[in-house]
Amino acid sequence: MEIDKKIVTFIGKHHLLSLATCSESKVDICSLFYAYNKKENYFVVASDEKTTHIKNIRKNSNISLSIALETKLVGKIQGLQIDAVINSSTCNNVKMLYLKTFPYSVAFDLTLWKIEPLHVKFTDNTLGFGKKLYWKK
Repeated sequence: MEIDKKIVTFIGKHHLLSLATCSESKVDICSLFYAYNKKENYFVVASDEKTTHIKNIRKNSNISLSIALETKLVGKIQGLQIDAVINSSTCNNVKMLYLKTFPYSVAFDLTLWKIEPLHVKFTDNTLGFGKKLYWKK
């Protein structure tokens, strides 16, 4: 099933996501810049192995993330909630996508992570109060 064009458009207008992971005893959340491959429907983020969220990912690759439009106007609220799987990636295509999106990052020693959505819920009040679009892999 192809992901809805409205969802892809929303993802393309943003560049920051919130990513949630968990260990046996606690939840961790962080904000990360992302690149998005709309043709293959995956995100790419960069994050260091020393972070709590990456330590959690090494034990459990199931994650949740969100991308939201910041607004106080109820009629303009839009946001994604995504269940996904994340894995480290050394794939050249993944690296090139990230570098194309964030050219300044070429100066850094990047550890890249590929996020593959499993389930997407898009709330879009511009289509009507509480309107939701869904996508499932």
